[in-house]
Amino acid sequence: MPAPLVPAALDTTEDGTPWSAAYGDVYHSAAGGPEQARHVFLGGNGLPERWRGRERFVVLETGFGLGLNFLATWQAWRNDPARCARLHFVSIEKHPFARADLENLHRRYAEFAPLAAALHAQWPVLVPGLHRLSFDDERVVLTLAFADAAQALAQLRLVADAIYLDGFAPSKNAALWTPAVMKALARLSAPDASAATWSAAGSVREALSRAGFAVETRPGFAAKREMTVARRTAAARPSTSIERRALIVGSGVAGAAVAERLALRGWRVVLVERGTRVAGAASGNHAGSFHPVVTSDDSVLARLTRAGTLYALRHWSALEAAGCALRWDRCGVLQLARDAREESAQRKALATLRFPPEYVRGATRDEAGALAGLTLAAGGLWFAGCGWVQPQTLVAALLARCGAALDLRLGVDVAALEYDGAEWLARDAEGRVIDAAPLVVLANGIDATALARVPELRLRRVRGQLSHLPVGRFEPPRVVVLRGGALLPPVDGLCVVGASYDFDDPDPEPRVEAHAGNLERLERIAPGAAASVDPAMLDGRVGFRAVAPDRLPVIGTLPDAHSRAAPGRALQLASLVRLPGLCGAFGYGSRGLVWASLAAELLASQVEREPLPLEGKLVDALDPARFLVRAAARGRLTRD
Repeated sequence: MPAPLVPAALDTTEDGTPWSAAYGDVYHSAAGGPEQARHVFLGGNGLPERWRGRERFVVLETGFGLGLNFLATWQAWRNDPARCARLHFVSIEKHPFARADLENLHRRYAEFAPLAAALHAQWPVLVPGLHRLSFDDERVVLTLAFADAAQALAQLRLVADAIYLDGFAPSKNAALWTPAVMKALARLSAPDASAATWSAAGSVREALSRAGFAVETRPGFAAKREMTVARRTAAARPSTSIERRALIVGSGVAGAAVAERLALRGWRVVLVERGTRVAGAASGNHAGSFHPVVTSDDSVLARLTRAGTLYALRHWSALEAAGCALRWDRCGVLQLARDAREESAQRKALATLRFPPEYVRGATRDEAGALAGLTLAAGGLWFAGCGWVQPQTLVAALLARCGAALDLRLGVDVAALEYDGAEWLARDAEGRVIDAAPLVVLANGIDATALARVPELRLRRVRGQLSHLPVGRFEPPRVVVLRGGALLPPVDGLCVVGASYDFDDPDPEPRVEAHAGNLERLERIAPGAAASVDPAMLDGRVGFRAVAPDRLPVIGTLPDAHSRAAPGRALQLASLVRLPGLCGAFGYGSRGLVWASLAAELLASQVEREPLPLEGKLVDALDPARFLVRAAARGRLTRD
């Protein structure tokens, strides 16, 4: 059973040093937190010297605490003219502070005031999982893991250059300093990685040594006589350069999001679209809602939609801050219970996980009606920070953010892909080469499988018809309301209702019977709302979704369909042969607005070999090869 996240409680000693009553220990030396950060963690890891001239440098920290180590590192990076191009700082925290407490604590450290204010502005809602924040035009990336350290380390996907081994004393929090934790740190370390900690305990030094680090002691900070530094003994890995040139197929939200994430990392991107305009398929809908899923067992779907929603909110805000026009509204989303069973499940989830109300809370029928401004059929869940977005404006904002790095080509249909040993050749129906690139990303929905050719990767096409209700024909809601369908508040004078969910139906034109079905959905949300609406008089739009059997998107490098396990061994994701440079970003179903931004960040991070923004279990759940592995486990692999 998942455990709720428990925030840290704000407390100090008599001299004002931040203190944890739960662990009976201080957060840093009474002689000064910033000074300790610089002496122990930066100095002990040879920073800033070791990151100089590097394309990327990754710091892994075992306890974020007040964030002083991060702020000191960020400040040192800013002050270093020879700094690395991109600094990743990944930090674990089991008991994070609420934003208000963090703001209060940081008032003590005036030297960090501008950086601390930027951190506070992006500080995530306190829910479990990984939270990716970016600063200084995304050249500094902070990934926070709100989780127990041992559990988080098992799920992180990264290669650390420096380790900040920080936390409460081994005598106060022994679980953070175990041999198993040190082995996990070694597994996540580069061959020449360094580590440093203020602790000089013999058990810590021995655990580091057994994990493969060369350990030594150095003079400690302030009254502490010694501290520990360590270094991996293997030779440094040779740097591998990546030719940053990509071809993306499909200009909907999925393709535009990948283009933007790659362009921000210095890639030149060719985006091809067979239609005559971008966002012409499902991404052309008038408006769509975005919200997570909540389950009492905090399922993979719940964790993925939580991560996707929260990342999208930060990402879209960053697009606006960069001057990109985007139409969206965090008006709030009500997910009404469809029956007594779902109502009970919602209540159980809230009681079990105890999420903060700014993320989700329960709402009675009367409370839900007051929020929506309508008489509703039931109560349910209230997501105050969610709402609606116009997908076409999102696509336009993403492509605008690409700037000169983007080469957009409309009316181009990729019929086949061919690998020549160095790059992929995209050919049209006549066999002519459209373009070539070492990286190709298929973001063209159901059509991706015709180019990917992985027999076990089976998508289904789902027809979805939306109905547009003009304001004045019925009483519109103030918020998004869901109950077996969605009802959006007015956007440019129209309320969107729907959508139908029709498997293997190729009809692209709106139908009266589908409008009637959407009005039935409206009645289930707000009884009587559709009484005076004639379905034959409605306009609407049809879009087609690509849906995988497990309802999760397909993100990552595609597998070689001929992959087979060694005799006597099961086929596993980690050992599968992949198609070099051929990736997928499709199968988003009806949650493209929730998936697209995070999926693009995940894909770009994989391509660049950066720390991943999702836990390993969730990355595997999206892996295009998962269907191959499942088929092999059932003895149903497609044979040549």
